[in-house]
Amino acid sequence: MTEINKKYITDENLNKIAVQIPIEEFEKLEDIIENYGLSKLIEETENDEALDKDEAIKFYGKLDKNVED
Repeated sequence: MTEINKKYITDENLNKIAVQIPIEEFEKLEDIIENYGLSKLIEETENDEALDKDEAIKFYGKLDKNVED
């Protein structure tokens, strides 16, 4: 497991209100979370019916072109 070097930010009553971590560790955590999400998506869709090329072109052609990536 990745060790997280964290610093707690506290308010005037010493209640923890935030955490500060090095950017490199944050980026590693982002990668871990993204990979986990992608693996879950793959698991959820592995039994879905696959489209052939023509069906895929037709399907993706109907998608909204203004949707963000």
